[in-house]
Amino acid sequence: MKKKAVFFDRDDTLIVDSGYMHKPKDLKFFPDTFSVLQELQRRGYLLFIVTNQSGIGRGYFSEEDMHKFNQHMLEQLAQQNIKISEIVFCPHAPEDNCDCRKPKPKLINQLCDKYQIDKSLSFMVGDKDSDVGAGVGAGVGGYKLHGDNLTRLIK
Repeated sequence: MKKKAVFFDRDDTLIVDSGYMHKPKDLKFFPDTFSVLQELQRRGYLLFIVTNQSGIGRGYFSEEDMHKFNQHMLEQLAQQNIKISEIVFCPHAPEDNCDCRKPKPKLINQLCDKYQIDKSLSFMVGDKDSDVGAGVGAGVGGYKLHGDNLTRLIK
């Protein structure tokens, strides 16, 4: 059976971005995040988060802080019966010129290989051109949506 997936950016796509999010107390989901993720899951999509976290590279917070924040987010999603298969991230600052920062497709490609994802059935969703670019570069396509209009994905 071919596996299909949706790759989501995190900040300002699934959650409200108040700037370099790393404190669990600052987590706030958009109103339609849960219903959209539940519906995509019901339709058979695996769900992933692919996120640039330059706050680590810039020294604003630690990788451990990000993991604690992400774990809190995953717990909140699990309470809504939503399973994120994996979160992958780029910890580098833009000037580091790494090969994992979106719009480069490396992280999406790695997930597709690891989970045997059919790229023709999958897509990337984010609020920035770099998110769409990563999806297009990986061959899954991309949608530019802000978190407050995610419902457009399931209509």
